[in-house]
Amino acid sequence: MSEAMERGSGPQHRRLDRLRRFRRIPMRFVIPNLVTLLALCLGLTGIRFAAEGKFELAVYAIIVAAILDGLDGRIARALEGTSRFGAELDSLADFVDFGVAPALLLYFWSLSANPSLGWFAALIFAIAAALRLARFNVMADDPNRPAWMSHFFVGMPAPAGAVLVMLPVYLHLGFSLPKNPFFVHFEIAYVLLIAFLMASRIPHFSGKKIGRVPREWFVPVLFGAIAVLLLIVTFPAQMLIVLSLAYLALIPLSVQRYLAYQRADQAAAEPQTEGNAAP
Repeated sequence: MSEAMERGSGPQHRRLDRLRRFRRIPMRFVIPNLVTLLALCLGLTGIRFAAEGKFELAVYAIIVAAILDGLDGRIARALEGTSRFGAELDSLADFVDFGVAPALLLYFWSLSANPSLGWFAALIFAIAAALRLARFNVMADDPNRPAWMSHFFVGMPAPAGAVLVMLPVYLHLGFSLPKNPFFVHFEIAYVLLIAFLMASRIPHFSGKKIGRVPREWFVPVLFGAIAVLLLIVTFPAQMLIVLSLAYLALIPLSVQRYLAYQRADQAAAEPQTEGNAAP
């Protein structure tokens, strides 16, 4: 047995170890990670645009990063290229794209008019994004989650928080509103509100489980999607305002639906508990 162990630790065994370390990785694993890195580059570029005062370009860079963040996971699942490495890379990129970049953009935009409170709000938002992403990674590994919970996010998702927190910038770009130091305190309060929604356990609807479209709804859904895309291209700032307000309006509905699922679970568990206690 000792001779076999010596043979196993010899030059041939070490050569096999080196070959395993440099084995080829299929492209189905590479493509989703490239999309994630592209989103990271856009988030960092958004920080650069914000530092240069090009706030409109910075907003669009972060929004495109959010779109790519929604695509990389779907691409990985479609190609069967999900991996632990990809999940960790995605989480780190999300913190930069949707935690650091929006916080710095808003600070450069208006929060710096009140440096102490403005920087405090920016820090709280970035911290809330980090906590939200960490909790998502932990909950994703929980095998005891009910199946219906896949229809919800616990806390506002980081990409949605990044898009919503820039609402003051959309209002300025869409309606040419002048920047007024008087409104900085309201903007600070709004940033803290979005940070709270991200760090809280308030449920939000998830679009990851959207299935197939019924045949009779295919043409209306296709027409509606094209109309929305054309409106976004033609009136980007105004549509971002509408979409942000619509998302905020959906939060009470998502809470109501989440509680309905919880009550249904409790009602289903009560007869089983009574049946076990009867003997």
